Amino acid sequence: MAKNKFHKIVTSAVPLPSENVDTDQIIPARFLKATSRDGFGENLFRDWRYDARNEPIKSFILNDGKFSGEMLIGGKNFGCGSSREHAAWAIHDYGFKVVVSSFFADIFKNNALNNSLLPIQVSDEELALIFASIDDNPSSKFEVDLESQQLTILETGHAISFEINPYKKECLLNGYDDIDYLLNLKAEIEVFEQNNA
Repeated sequence: MAKNKFHKIVTSAVPLPSENVDTDQIIPARFLKATSRDGFGENLFRDWRYDARNEPIKSFILNDGKFSGEMLIGGKNFGCGSSREHAAWAIHDYGFKVVVSSFFADIFKNNALNNSLLPIQVSDEELALIFASIDDNPSSKFEVDLESQQLTILETGHAISFEINPYKKECLLNGYDDIDYLLNLKAEIEVFEQNNA
């Protein structure tokens, strides 16, 4: 089933500077029983967001009302640990469309791309610039342009280029999953079959 197309967004961001954030921290194992992708967002970073009495931990970034937006900024080595796809589900279901880090675990990165979540890997220096912009102004705006593969800090105009697999880029731009992509090629496949029968 086709997903939403991703071209360009302008958004503020939520900073999570912790390094080595693993998938069990993103979505604890006890919440993996559901088979649908829906509803995982409410348990995103559950053990960091809520205490033992199920009360919000005010010091955690997702409970701080001054931060919001469709972009999560993580520290280095984001998404390490187990290969659970639910981590990408939870981040996307919470409302994030982009996650930025200076390094992603490979499996998490692929899971994100397969679930309409754009992982943008930047240098350590560029990540520091992004965090600094949010520190200066929690409402800082960023533009993410998938077509041109650029993330821009709008207040300074600083543009950061990012890499993405061309196939995954096409899927995100068109709202395709792997099956949608193949169905999109149906006419070309039929012509090929006719010409090679």
